[in-house]
Amino acid sequence: MMNEIKSVLITGGTGSFGKTMLRQLLDDSTPELRILSRDEEKQDALRNDLRDERVRYYIGDVRDIDSIRRAVAGVDCVFHAAALKQVPSCEFFPMEAVRTNVMGSDNVIRAAVEAKVRSLVCLSTDKAVFPVNAMGMSKAMMEKTAQAAARDLGPNAATTISCVRYGNVMYSRGSAIPLFIRQIKAGKPITVTEPTMTRFLMPLRDSVALVRYAFENAGQGDLFIKKAPASTIIDLVEAIKQLFGVPDHPVEIIGWRHAEKLYETLASAQELGQSDDLGDYYRIKMDQRGLDYKPFFSEGDQQTVRLEDYHSHNTEQLDVEGVKALLLSLPEVQAELAEG
Repeated sequence: MMNEIKSVLITGGTGSFGKTMLRQLLDDSTPELRILSRDEEKQDALRNDLRDERVRYYIGDVRDIDSIRRAVAGVDCVFHAAALKQVPSCEFFPMEAVRTNVMGSDNVIRAAVEAKVRSLVCLSTDKAVFPVNAMGMSKAMMEKTAQAAARDLGPNAATTISCVRYGNVMYSRGSAIPLFIRQIKAGKPITVTEPTMTRFLMPLRDSVALVRYAFENAGQGDLFIKKAPASTIIDLVEAIKQLFGVPDHPVEIIGWRHAEKLYETLASAQELGQSDDLGDYYRIKMDQRGLDYKPFFSEGDQQTVRLEDYHSHNTEQLDVEGVKALLLSLPEVQAELAEG
């Protein structure tokens, strides 16, 4: 089905996810790819790097629906990756997170539906589950906004709206792994917030595969999760130190950042109770009930499923050797090691 599409729009397309998805779609011989983002410098760098006439670049902001309408006209598929993603900055400027992650996402959804796009896949995060910070709250609202639109459209609409949810993408821009490597190479202590924190570990290739899977398999309002292993932060640090041959490199404990969690949750027990286990993925089905709850309460819920939340403390736990093996599978880490 993916090889049938003729035109794809990626919002936030100059980010880590967008560039990886873009290159995969170019390898798939997709006839036209569109990038919508605010940063002309990153667009220019990507344009000069790729030099591919199939890629068209649109300067715009998801906060401005007219710029989305220009970019989305005539496309088959939209991958919505544009977002404010840094937890601390969203804590200090929560309304900016609302404007981009909630209102901006609503603009993308409305523009895609107006243009009768075949499929819209919205990218979310584990921080949207039981959110304690502004970034997670805004992403949770993005999910609710997408599912509300999907519920209104119904199963036979021209546009299918779905979401994906994943944890930390390894070596993505602004993440911990490139920071730790920079600190090692600069001879500075590795700064760790809380050593016992656990985080899901997902290579960028897996996040792209998840989005492609959603495009291929989504029903109206579905949310997909990729099962992933996790590790403690201190085991991640130890793995990086061993790979770079600096086992005695100093580590500085700096304390919890604003609104951090001890562990992250990819799916709540309630969500898992209405999900399909697809092997590598969970499909969480949209609640399609309306506002009349009487039939539900009078008839009762005949099937009670007792599950626990799926989080980074109870998923597969990687030890230092397991983290090292996963790190070595990343091209970016291989390049860092080759540079010395």
